[in-house]
Amino acid sequence: MTLGASAADARRRRSVAMDHQLRELFAAAGGDEGLALVAVGGYGRSELAPHSDVDVVLVHDPSVEADRVESIANRVWYPLWDAGVDLDHAVRDTRQMRQAAADDLRAAVGMLDLRHVAGDEQLSHALRSAALSDWRRDARRRLPELAAAGLDRAERFGELAHSAVPDLKESVGGLRDGVVLRALVATWLVDVPHAEAEGCRAELLDIRDALHTVTERRTNRLAPDLLPDLAAALTATPEGLARHVRALGRRVSHLSLLTWRRIDQVLERPRRRAIGWPPTGRPSRRRPTTRRPELVPLDRGVARVGGEVVLTADASPPDDPGLSLRVAAVAAEQGLLVAPSTAGRLARSAGPLPEPWDSDARRLFVRLLASGAALLPVWEELDQAGVVQRWLPEWEGVRHLPSAAAIHRYTVDWHSVQACVEAAGRLRRVSRPDLLVVATLLHDIGKGHRGDHSVVGAEIASKIATRMGFASPDVERIAALVARHLLLPEAATRRDLEDPATIDAVASEVGELSTLELLAVLTESDARATAPAAWSSWRAGLVSRLVAACEARLRERPEDRRPDPVEPALAPSDGSPVAGHPVRLAVATTSDGSRIRVVGDDRIGLLADVAGALAWGSLVIRGCRAYSIDGRAVSEWDLGSPAVDPATLAHRLRRVLDNDVRLDDRLPATGSDPPPLVEPIDTASPSATVVEIRAQDQRGLLWRACRALARAGVDVRSAHVDTLGPQAVDVLYLVDDAGRPLSPEAVASAVSAIRSALS
Repeated sequence: MTLGASAADARRRRSVAMDHQLRELFAAAGGDEGLALVAVGGYGRSELAPHSDVDVVLVHDPSVEADRVESIANRVWYPLWDAGVDLDHAVRDTRQMRQAAADDLRAAVGMLDLRHVAGDEQLSHALRSAALSDWRRDARRRLPELAAAGLDRAERFGELAHSAVPDLKESVGGLRDGVVLRALVATWLVDVPHAEAEGCRAELLDIRDALHTVTERRTNRLAPDLLPDLAAALTATPEGLARHVRALGRRVSHLSLLTWRRIDQVLERPRRRAIGWPPTGRPSRRRPTTRRPELVPLDRGVARVGGEVVLTADASPPDDPGLSLRVAAVAAEQGLLVAPSTAGRLARSAGPLPEPWDSDARRLFVRLLASGAALLPVWEELDQAGVVQRWLPEWEGVRHLPSAAAIHRYTVDWHSVQACVEAAGRLRRVSRPDLLVVATLLHDIGKGHRGDHSVVGAEIASKIATRMGFASPDVERIAALVARHLLLPEAATRRDLEDPATIDAVASEVGELSTLELLAVLTESDARATAPAAWSSWRAGLVSRLVAACEARLRERPEDRRPDPVEPALAPSDGSPVAGHPVRLAVATTSDGSRIRVVGDDRIGLLADVAGALAWGSLVIRGCRAYSIDGRAVSEWDLGSPAVDPATLAHRLRRVLDNDVRLDDRLPATGSDPPPLVEPIDTASPSATVVEIRAQDQRGLLWRACRALARAGVDVRSAHVDTLGPQAVDVLYLVDDAGRPLSPEAVASAVSAIRSALS
């Protein structure tokens, strides 16, 4: 795709030709000892493009007379100007050169590539050595300034990987960042994957050279209309070239981020005093000790070292297919980074995920996608290493794919990940956050294929969701969300919302309320991840009106009324009794955790006691079903904790039932942001009051809610609890002490009690 060695040779030939011209002019001008011509910047690196400017400085010893310096300068510069050379020149003595580097960061970085061209070679070499020495000496002071300059450049020029009209030099991930990486290496504070970084920079130079040739002028901006001619010059397709440029920018940007992370760690460490020379002045015989970073276990096979997630010594990627997902989910949920070496090892040696995925792998993937902004650096590290492609081979179809619409801020793949971040902040608004985040990630998966990307994407999403092990109805829902992800904004902006036919058509296509709420959040997340203008107040208002009208229409349909849950007949319990109480407890190990069954005399507050005992034991509750049959209360719990000791659990439950422990002390409230959503569902049941709780999953959540209801004298007739990613969705069927639905006043009181308990 690139010009390779021939382009690099051409750059060197242009630089050598300019060297010869400058030497001849310098000699003719009478330049000798105490004066030298030095190349800096790109010319100093012998990387002249077809239309580059020439950065050259006439350097002289401070003792050389000013008139003589000026005479030589004029006799060198004027012939170059007459010849049309684009000259970026200066005249300075050696002290001024060092002072310029001290005052101007760009000058300091340019001088790191200083190269002798003509004149006093000893003067040039001494100046180069001094420039490098100054840079290393002042590195800790100057690197924050260099980082700030990079942020300013990002604000002005955007990212090479995502900008609609990227700047090959100044955009983040472009040639300037490649030079900055060289400057960071020159500090001797950090190392960089030098061969890879220089390889990416060389390819960008090749593309920039071709751009100069095609446009016949000096430019770094890769406008879309130039792609066909530029691709032809590089023997590539326009789409292939666009992807390749963005992939290079993404990789350079990633290498820069890794390097700056190491720089931050270095800058945070205080300078160490010289070791081995105590105040007595006598040499110490003790060897300096190095404190090893602490390894903190986080999950099976996963640990933390500093701010990075690594694998434990006993982790075996080939034998643990879900390890990569566990690493990703833990890192994102705890706001940590994945160590590059860990990502690389997982990409090389992780065992393939089963087909279909087991429920544990599926839950981990959902937790990752629902982790919010912390998803971004984790996804990027694993994507760069090749782990994401092991999870989703179809991801390669959209990876680095530019969007056809100029309004998009990101490539298709990164837009999809950004949309997941937006969706994560709106999980309270849906009852199935797992379907939301998966459909959001896959909503544009059909781009890059022939045909309508929504239709093609639905087919691809259906295959992916099936491979992930979703049940058939959930697969159909994910595919439908992908197929219709443009339905609401297109109808809201192109149809008459006052026309009942518009509302009927959209409501019929959506089909049901739960799909409507998912589609509404997906629409907003997609737009917000596109650009601020894509979710203006006007557009948001139109979509909101359409959703409200469709919701009202769907609520009119009798088929949307939820039937009361039918619970199975109670079989004789084979569990063990809890001492002193009419309660029996059974524990069984499942393929991905444990299942617990508790049966006891039905009473208000029993469910709260069981939930409190489980939370006290730090057991991971993934789901619960509770119901009453013939005066007996049954609760069945799906746990993510594989090793549950029945005796220990029975002991904890007995202490809770005996009021022998203060759970408020054992389970301190942590609060939630955003606050929990607690709302009654008016049409859900004719024989009970149904309340739905959507909240950030946390230890003791169900216990707090059920205890609040028990204190209010409200009986939980049945409970249907799920943990979907980071969100708990608990549906409680409530009755009064006579077994009837709650009165409006009692409903308001119960909802208020739950909200207060969870806040």
